[in-house]
Amino acid sequence: MTSIGILGTGRVGSGLAAKLAATGHHVVLGGRSPTKGTATPTPTGDANPRISFADQRTTARTADIVINATPGDSALDRLTELRTELAGKILVDVSNATRDVDGLPGDLCYPGSSLAERLQAALPDTRVVKTLNTMLFMVMTAPDILATPPTVYVSGDDEQAKKTVTGLLGELGWQDAWIEDLGDITTARATEAMILVVPHILRRRGFKPFAVSLAR
Repeated sequence: MTSIGILGTGRVGSGLAAKLAATGHHVVLGGRSPTKGTATPTPTGDANPRISFADQRTTARTADIVINATPGDSALDRLTELRTELAGKILVDVSNATRDVDGLPGDLCYPGSSLAERLQAALPDTRVVKTLNTMLFMVMTAPDILATPPTVYVSGDDEQAKKTVTGLLGELGWQDAWIEDLGDITTARATEAMILVVPHILRRRGFKPFAVSLAR
């Protein structure tokens, strides 16, 4: 199976690690400390031998596919420093770059552009794919918990990279009919802008699972 490195050991990174490890992948969670993480890899809380921890540079260097689950407002600088380690890799960006207000997403850091576009420009030897950034974190790994079929959007310049990432989405539980390929990496500015609706929904509805989806 594919070796997957996840940069970020919070709720997003840990949730993705647990689900991808359950499907048979070896997952390395990359954090500031290589010995600490917040993942609960198995339903019983036991350690999962398919999940290990490392620093972020080692994670980027050793994985076949790297997922960016770090805070979006600082991700560009952080990942640019890993340019050599990320060369030739697929980088799956699931973050949103916003200036948070009171713990909720605020204004976009890159209006008229997107974090994904900035990452692709800064990492020309890396194939950046944007996805999974238009929902609460628990929906990423369990889309069937929603009463209405959700949509996950995919943006990227490299068709083979998007095909590979679409396969991973399927392993996370996303049906083909729920996956919407928007086109090249510039389309990520549309999905990243969707984050602007999130704080209003959370204030009115509370912290309940939802996704910003297409109704067909």
